[in-house]
Amino acid sequence: MNKRNCAYALASLMLLIGSVKAQGPAITSWLQNTTQTGSYYKAGNSTTISNSILVNCQKVEYAADWVYVSTRGIPAYPTGPFQDGNPSQATDQNAIFKLSLKPRQNTGTATATTGGNIGLFINGVALFDYRDGVAWNTSTNALCGGPGNPPCPGGPGTTQSWNRDAIPAERPGFDCSKGHPAMGNYHHHQNPSAFKLDKKVISTVCNLYDADGLYVIDTTKHSPLIGYAYDGFPIYGAYGYRNTDATGGIVRMKSGYQLRSITARTHHADGTDVADGPLVGGSYPLGYFREDYEFKTHAGEADYLDEHNGRFCFTPEYPQGIYCYFATVDANHNSAYPYVVGPTFYGVKTAVKVTTVGETTTIYTPSTTGYTPAEFGALNIRMFPNPTSDILAIQAGGLVKEDISLHLYDLSGRELMHSSINKGQTIAYFDMQALYPGLYTLMARNGKQEWTQQVMKAEY
Repeated sequence: MNKRNCAYALASLMLLIGSVKAQGPAITSWLQNTTQTGSYYKAGNSTTISNSILVNCQKVEYAADWVYVSTRGIPAYPTGPFQDGNPSQATDQNAIFKLSLKPRQNTGTATATTGGNIGLFINGVALFDYRDGVAWNTSTNALCGGPGNPPCPGGPGTTQSWNRDAIPAERPGFDCSKGHPAMGNYHHHQNPSAFKLDKKVISTVCNLYDADGLYVIDTTKHSPLIGYAYDGFPIYGAYGYRNTDATGGIVRMKSGYQLRSITARTHHADGTDVADGPLVGGSYPLGYFREDYEFKTHAGEADYLDEHNGRFCFTPEYPQGIYCYFATVDANHNSAYPYVVGPTFYGVKTAVKVTTVGETTTIYTPSTTGYTPAEFGALNIRMFPNPTSDILAIQAGGLVKEDISLHLYDLSGRELMHSSINKGQTIAYFDMQALYPGLYTLMARNGKQEWTQQVMKAEY
């Protein structure tokens, strides 16, 4: 190779390295899709209905300081039903979100999270904070705000002395994936994994409307990167390294907030005397309002998070370290306040929803090489029940970033059924009822990677 060609090759290599470096996790982690459409359940019908809306994110583009994520706001997993009388369905948001590629700590007064979007999951679905817009009107001694209640003093969006926590108050209205819509804007306030996979199941919605979620909690691995907050810092699932330098094994990241020891709501945790809220108990148990919690510093306990629900640490995507939020759960994997981000941001809140991209950008095209053998094995695919007489479920662990095709064969090698677990989903099903009793082979495939296992169709 002559000097000119060598110099050209070196320059091309450096450009490629620079491009790869520029395409960091805040660009490459979004789940993209331009073909698959979503589905939903209606109350009383356990068969999903197509909504004909594209799922996940449709385009990711970036410049020096910003990443722009185009999304319809619809997850790959089915949504609904919302059994608290919510008349909405998840609708097309057709949005572009502008998030910082250079997040920075807010060294001044921390910015409080607000109602509505405060972050974005990697499937393009909105993140909300703890609140649901309902509070206690201390003048009338009754709830205010939200559907069915009179407005709160000061109007919608104003903060009252006692603000309702959506997680316990609206649990009947969450679908199996722990989400629901606000005027069509489908969102999660909490860890986006299915109720049915919690160690202690506190909702029966999955019994009939068997959706899944964005990811499956794996207690043996660092949880995946599942989103970004509006200050540009990443959001992880429930588990991480014990120590901030990526040592100490995998542990559950613990919220630094705890319920206060109170029987009357007369003061805030900082001692501020406020107008009285309802007595603790009955329809208003401890934890019904956000102000029922207090923050406790856990000095020397590395697995506890700070007052924003995060910490600076090393992660698989950020081996040099970055501030990270975690979607906190308790020992039973039930959601733990403040759930994801809040009640204040760690960084400078810069994200906005835009209608157009006002600068020259580079469009990010995801790799199509598929899973490596190690990545495919880490999904820990399993099927159940086996033997089965009717429905066979195929569950992938962790976060599915590439579509997985599923094939059911008889012993002669003839394909009888096929399905898939698409990116942003965790589970699929085969209806085995019409098959004869006996042995069959299930294959899961992505690119060159395959997983096979025999399944027994039993007699009824």
